[in-house]
Amino acid sequence: MVEEKKPLEKKEMSLIWAITPLLVMILTMIITVVKLEQGPHIPLIVGTIIAAFVAWKHGFKWDEVEEMMYKGIKLALPAVVIIILVGLIIGAWIGGGVVATMIYFGLKIITPAFFLVTICVICMIVSLAIGSSWSTMGTIGVAGMGIGLSMGIPAAMIAGAVISGAYFGDKMSPLSDTTNLAAGLTGTDLFVHIRHMFYTTIPAAVIALVAYGLLGMKYKNSSIDQESIQQTIGVLDQSFVISPWLLLIPLAVIVLVALKVPAIPALVVGILLGFLSQIFVQGGDVASAVSALQSGYVIETGNAMVDELFNRGGLDSMMYTVSMTIVAMTFGGILEFSGMLQSIMNQILKLAKTAFSMVAATILACFTTNATCSEQYISIVVPARMFSKAYTNMGLHSKNLSRALEDGGTLTSVFIPWNTCGVFILGTLGVGAFEYAPYAILNYTVPILSIIYAAVGFSIVKISEEEKQEILNKEIAEA
Repeated sequence: MVEEKKPLEKKEMSLIWAITPLLVMILTMIITVVKLEQGPHIPLIVGTIIAAFVAWKHGFKWDEVEEMMYKGIKLALPAVVIIILVGLIIGAWIGGGVVATMIYFGLKIITPAFFLVTICVICMIVSLAIGSSWSTMGTIGVAGMGIGLSMGIPAAMIAGAVISGAYFGDKMSPLSDTTNLAAGLTGTDLFVHIRHMFYTTIPAAVIALVAYGLLGMKYKNSSIDQESIQQTIGVLDQSFVISPWLLLIPLAVIVLVALKVPAIPALVVGILLGFLSQIFVQGGDVASAVSALQSGYVIETGNAMVDELFNRGGLDSMMYTVSMTIVAMTFGGILEFSGMLQSIMNQILKLAKTAFSMVAATILACFTTNATCSEQYISIVVPARMFSKAYTNMGLHSKNLSRALEDGGTLTSVFIPWNTCGVFILGTLGVGAFEYAPYAILNYTVPILSIIYAAVGFSIVKISEEEKQEILNKEIAEA
């Protein structure tokens, strides 16, 4: 007869012991990411080791610590599956000409009078198509900087418009890794999460576009050099079959979302359509289409911007995010199931007694994590585990938490000069965080709206006592 394992019993820990692994991880993160310019994986592993030591110090056996890590990883598995599918769909859509078609028609709408509005909208379109703010800024953003500067528009202003547009898609695209992380780690359906973000993101986008329209009015008589844009359009035209019919592929996914089809089947349909498009529309062979799914699309056009944008996607490209998620959740698993997070939360919850204070505390925690850990992903992963049960206990739907994580984590990362996002933008667009911050309008308007909504109760969704008890019982069963 197989002996059943006893459920893990969380220990009562002092706040000092509970925050020690976090403090060590944050210090290691600052040194590794900012000083050594390396990734966040090793600091997370160091934090995991310290967390394991603290758990052992408080009476947990090693096999129990291992179980905590495995439980943490299990919590992230839904997000990992979606992230893998995202890599496949990016490769399929690039290979199938879908992304090229969206960029082609986006570039066609540039006009001198409304350059800031136009470049922001183009970055929105591109980032929605590929789910990556960094790739959008590193390609369309770089081109936009050159074009805008030739019109006499300040670099900080152009950078702000590019960043707002790029992060709109990074936040709202079902292909975005941060969007999938926020949804997956809170147990929220991906498209339920995206629909709930409409309340804060769409009004903020409108505010940003109106502001860019007003800011750009003084440059309406400036001339624009169309050479670089026309060159890019020409390269796209030569390298892909451009057809408005290809826009039916992302439209099909949107329709499936509207019909409330679950995320995985909807994404699989998008992958299949992109795969078939690469073969039957673009004229590629099956081997190259499969290669685009596995290792990403490969193209050499001689145009640096086009090559940078389109040489990406595939399963392999998602392994960094997958590995980071797994490592982060081993750390989070120990903090969660040993009782360390509960000790920290007990202190926070003494102040967070209402939906308003809970959302405000979540956004503040995300921003603080961005500033201390210097990594956008961690600003979602750690607060997700810290606040998940608190939202349930307060009778708040998980989509309130997933939205707050993105409002406070994804978007505020750009305001920290030593955060990986701030460092990337400086190196790519040549503008520092303190310079472009006033013009990254979407990025600070969204968290402000989120806090205001929580204060007045707008779009704050609650769950019934039955739903609350069902969630708590499920958590107990999985513990």
